[in-house]
Amino acid sequence: DAINSRIAQSADFLKNAKFLFITFGTAWVYVLNKTGQVVSNCHKLPQKLFTRRMLTVEEIVAKYSDLLPEIWSVNPDLNIIFTVSPVRHWKDGAVGNQYSKAVLIVAIQELLQKFDRLSYFPAYEIVMDELRDYRFYADDMIHVGTQGVNYIWWRFGQKYFEQDMEKTLKEVEKIVKASQHKPKNKYSSEYKQFVNTIIERIMILKKSYPYIKVDGILNQFLEEQQQIKADE
Repeated sequence: DAINSRIAQSADFLKNAKFLFITFGTAWVYVLNKTGQVVSNCHKLPQKLFTRRMLTVEEIVAKYSDLLPEIWSVNPDLNIIFTVSPVRHWKDGAVGNQYSKAVLIVAIQELLQKFDRLSYFPAYEIVMDELRDYRFYADDMIHVGTQGVNYIWWRFGQKYFEQDMEKTLKEVEKIVKASQHKPKNKYSSEYKQFVNTIIERIMILKKSYPYIKVDGILNQFLEEQQQIKADE
């Protein structure tokens, strides 16, 4: 029921969305031996029921050549942006991981040449070519760390955001950081002024950009404000 509910929600969202990001992670797939169907091997079933193999560029291009027009038939105005995940799949080994990523990148490039309504954000290339240092990775040396994520986000903003949006994003970041603030004395005049100021800033942000979802943070500060008044 939960899975079907999420599928229904996603379908409804897709009908009105303006952007869809498709991130390829690996070209390795599991095939159910009984049917020959590519499946997700996450059902705790015995490994012997599956054959693991790598998709070809041709298979990926063919599948998405059918899928993309179907998506646009539901939402003709949808902008689709491809990315390749910079997360390494070390269980395949260094060569296997690079081979897999190369297949994905070539497949996407062929799709870009086939459809003029697609674009590509080079998250993988940014990490591999611009950062090129394990200090940008998390402790597991597989996932991108906070510093690396922030850099990719900055490069993403450079490409896709309007110039005045950078100022708005900084304001959102300040509000998010404010929501994580732990006061030493929540009844001090300074903290009460801090709460009032943040509420005012969130209201201004919501008025200018109603689609930015900050209601959770707003409710947090409104509850804090009411709690302080009740305690006093």
